[in-house]
Amino acid sequence: MTNAQIIFNEAQRLAEAGAIKYTGREFVMETTDGEQITVKETEDIHTFNGWKERGYMVQKGQKAIARFPIWKHSPGKVKELPDGSGEYMEKAKMFMKQACFFSASQVEPMEARA
Repeated sequence: MTNAQIIFNEAQRLAEAGAIKYTGREFVMETTDGEQITVKETEDIHTFNGWKERGYMVQKGQKAIARFPIWKHSPGKVKELPDGSGEYMEKAKMFMKQACFFSASQVEPMEARA
């Protein structure tokens, strides 16, 4: 499962529990069985750094609305190939790491803080 799928599923669960809001929009989605279903769109959730990359800052005093594991990429070490060719390879790692998520209602544009 990709991070996008993990975050989508968690956002749906959080909206059903009332922790985040729905946007009022709906979209049609196809299940793995080929069945088409209508799904309510939830407000965006991202990590602290995810919001920062999008030009938003988490409002002071806000607490994460959820904490769940997502995939993290670590570049690992660069090693010389054993064949003596002088070429190098990167040994990347993927692992699950707990991340804290904030909703769209907990952030503000960065220029609003200046």
